[in-house]
Amino acid sequence: MSGPKPPYRRVRDEVARRAEELWAVACALHADPETAFAEHRAAALLTGKLEGAGFEVRRNVADLPTAFTARSGRERPTVALLLEYDALPGLGHACGHNLIAAAGLGAALVVDAVRDGTEGSVLAVGSPAEEGGGGKAFLMGAGVFDDVDAALMFHPGVHDWVRAPLTAQQQYRVVFRGRAAHPTGNPTEGIDALAALIELFNVLSALGRRLPAGSHIQGIITHGGTATNVVPDLAEGRFGLRAATTAALDDLAAQLHTSAEGIAQAIGTSFEVEPVSVRYEHFRDNRVLSEHFAGHLTRAGITLTPPVPGVYLGSSDIGNVSDRVPAIHPFVAITDSDGSDHTPEFAAAAACERARHVLTAVVEALASTALDVLRDTDLRARAWGRH
Repeated sequence: MSGPKPPYRRVRDEVARRAEELWAVACALHADPETAFAEHRAAALLTGKLEGAGFEVRRNVADLPTAFTARSGRERPTVALLLEYDALPGLGHACGHNLIAAAGLGAALVVDAVRDGTEGSVLAVGSPAEEGGGGKAFLMGAGVFDDVDAALMFHPGVHDWVRAPLTAQQQYRVVFRGRAAHPTGNPTEGIDALAALIELFNVLSALGRRLPAGSHIQGIITHGGTATNVVPDLAEGRFGLRAATTAALDDLAAQLHTSAEGIAQAIGTSFEVEPVSVRYEHFRDNRVLSEHFAGHLTRAGITLTPPVPGVYLGSSDIGNVSDRVPAIHPFVAITDSDGSDHTPEFAAAAACERARHVLTAVVEALASTALDVLRDTDLRARAWGRH
């Protein structure tokens, strides 16, 4: 049976009361960017706010010094508000994680302030290193999301999209080992490892022309020899694999391995293929919750639409969470659609007046959605049924 109607007006009033404080947090993070797994000041600022509001804070979660959880309440249902706060090297908050952190913080504080004895728990999850480090994957492994009924976050962007078309991705290292020789003194004794690696690039280029939408392989040479007058006995490359689904990523990894194996056999080298990054799974949108969030956001005059078919916007470790827990990851624009994140222009936009309006609107919508999850058993059942 569903609970009483959530006090959306109280949510709005509480957001308005905290708006200046939350914007100050977003600006403080923006002015002091820290990169993956080094977000010590950001984590201290955020945990300090939560601890001051009475949340039970755990630091060093999953043995990550900048990861944390902050809980209000002890029983289920549990709604998680996700915070990201890592910046990009050389670009600062060009992905807007300062806004993600402030929004998750604000929503957690607002829900706690207006819940009025509602059963369940509010869990703020501080996840470091979304930009390539996979903080949420480590938190998943540590059991942070085991008893969570919904995981909510948003991402600033250049589109107003109700769900995120995020792909699966992983980095691989490929090594070929041959035999060194002088190219004129004893050329027949050499086995050219670099030639094997270059041939792999050629094969992957041909393969790329017939890959399905959303799949691609991008590689670089990280070691190609030490001198021009020595046949390289060692060559190494790093390859980024991306695919629309996690299953398609596994297929792509298998094709990389098969290609490297065939080339090694043909040229006479040995080979190694190994993953060198956390695997980001594709994002599985929970339509029940994402459309619920979109409905709340319309009160602020922001209308979210479905993403443009065939357009993908990178990868994120929220995909790993969405495989286990009903999750949302809408995009809300802070620039015009001709812009792009991971640019200096987007970094500037993450501290502009439009971002301030978006932050306030998103905190209200996230908090309202979180309250609905805690109060409405039917909503939770429908969210899990369509997970």
